[in-house]
Amino acid sequence: MNFKYGKKEIDYLKSRDRRLGEIIDRIGHISWTVEPDLFSAVVQNIVAQQISGKAAESILARIGEALGEITPEIVAKTEEQTFRACGVSSRKTEYIKDFAAKIVSGEFDLAAVTKMPDAEVIAALSSLRGIGVWTAEMLLLFTLQRPDVLSYGDLGIHRGMRMIYRHRTISRALFEKYRRRLSPCGSVASLYFWMVASGAIPELTDPAVRKRI
Repeated sequence: MNFKYGKKEIDYLKSRDRRLGEIIDRIGHISWTVEPDLFSAVVQNIVAQQISGKAAESILARIGEALGEITPEIVAKTEEQTFRACGVSSRKTEYIKDFAAKIVSGEFDLAAVTKMPDAEVIAALSSLRGIGVWTAEMLLLFTLQRPDVLSYGDLGIHRGMRMIYRHRTISRALFEKYRRRLSPCGSVASLYFWMVASGAIPELTDPAVRKRI
């Protein structure tokens, strides 16, 4: 499943920001995979912390094979040694098991979280062990598919903004100016900032990187 957006969001962003509109025309539609199951997405994010994408995929594949299905009930009753054998660190295993236990006990209401306003979702998810504000924002975007997520804490967003708008740095005040301009379609804008940051427009350089003489 990919993040859903279309002509409505594109037309809005192009009407609000000429430079970003030019980037959108150059890159075209972006297909960005999402994980619709919030529990599974949290587990994936915890596993992937501070390791390469390839390593995370390998570990998650082993977890899938060992458990059959990644649900709160199955994770809660699975021994820690099973996760360790899959390559999950002790601390990450604690985070995953703690999350599952809270859901099974009713302490954390996953269904209720999905219906909360954005700020409350971020607060609820970041209260979990192993989940910070940035991860909560990414879950808000790539699992709950909320339309207006533009993360100040994301380095890729900062890089994309610097490259498009030609700033050396993105201060909080400057970021908020762009966030307000692009709202309520910040999530789609994020996709294009990430693409630019990854080199989708070859001639765009990062003004923060000084040229070597």
